[in-house]
Amino acid sequence: MATVQLSSARVGAAAFAAKGKASLEPLRLPARVTVGEARPARRAFRGLVVRAATVVAPKYTTLKPLADRVLVKIKSSEEKTTGGILLPMTAQSRPQGGEVVAVGEGRTIGDKKVDISIQVGAQVIYSKYAGTEVELNDYNHLVLKEDDIIGILETDDVKDMKPLNDRVLIKVAEAEDKTPGGLLLTETTKEKPSIGTVVAVGPGPLDEEGNRIPLSVSAGSTVLYSKYAGSEFKVADGTNYIVLRVSDLMAVLS
Repeated sequence: MATVQLSSARVGAAAFAAKGKASLEPLRLPARVTVGEARPARRAFRGLVVRAATVVAPKYTTLKPLADRVLVKIKSSEEKTTGGILLPMTAQSRPQGGEVVAVGEGRTIGDKKVDISIQVGAQVIYSKYAGTEVELNDYNHLVLKEDDIIGILETDDVKDMKPLNDRVLIKVAEAEDKTPGGLLLTETTKEKPSIGTVVAVGPGPLDEEGNRIPLSVSAGSTVLYSKYAGSEFKVADGTNYIVLRVSDLMAVLS
């Protein structure tokens, strides 16, 4: 219920006394005035629910992406920690992975028709805040552009990810545990590293004619990258990985 708070609001009202003398009598308004009712923008149909959108449509049970867009069935959020502790909804991490269930017909660049490089059934990882979320047949899905997909998972391990387009997968160098003077650093005071080793590279971006441009770095290179760029992941053994666009790389170290 949307309300407007009026604290100690008084409006002077002009009035005339019976004897012709003007007097002011305070008019007291209620402390809370209801001006309307706001409800979440959620349009529900048995087949399809679109969040944060004003869509009026009949019942639908299928969704066909257009052009270079794909439909991804979102992986469920983890409800427990590895130790078995139940997590409240606010503490559950937003999933960044899912299964591709439908793809568009691709796009035309110049005179060349470019098909989507991702196949139906592929397990993918996508940018954290990309796409439009929909609920289809009681499951959460995302409609994404192909370029919003970071990579394809060949296994359940992030280090086996196959980056897409102009992205690279980097194993992050370990942060220093001590200062130069020998003082031990806590996890919160360790400086975030911006150096790592390239594990895998994507096929490269498309040029104006729809051809792939190979990336300027290769697997095994040690690189310096922008400190706050990319999407970070931590695997079970505690190793950190990051996926960046090649434009976020600043130098190759040797």
